[in-house]
Amino acid sequence: MGVTATDLTRAVAFYSLLGFSFPPFDDGEDHVESSNAGARLMIDSVELITGLLGEAPRPANTAAFAVRLPAPGQVDGLVKRVAAAGHSVVTAAFDAPWGQRYATVADPDGYRVDLYALLPG
Repeated sequence: MGVTATDLTRAVAFYSLLGFSFPPFDDGEDHVESSNAGARLMIDSVELITGLLGEAPRPANTAAFAVRLPAPGQVDGLVKRVAAAGHSVVTAAFDAPWGQRYATVADPDGYRVDLYALLPG
């Protein structure tokens, strides 16, 4: 999975809230990545991607990826922590008809991330 960021430090702080771990990085770096439980998240600076593609990246209006949590209450708790840290909650946590506690949050640059846990039963 990959996203771009106008500020790597701010993006790393957001994704750390979601449970990703990152190695230390220096100011001025344009790439950082995390590997957690089989998932790899790469965050590139907007400048790097603009230089590679010849145009500025644009976050999608749908989720870039989803994070599965062990229990429904953890979805609610994580949504509260994301909001308390000043990030956007796109869709508040709810019990979805497909059997999951579900929410969508947005990173500082607008990339959306779904948060979910299976409901009992």
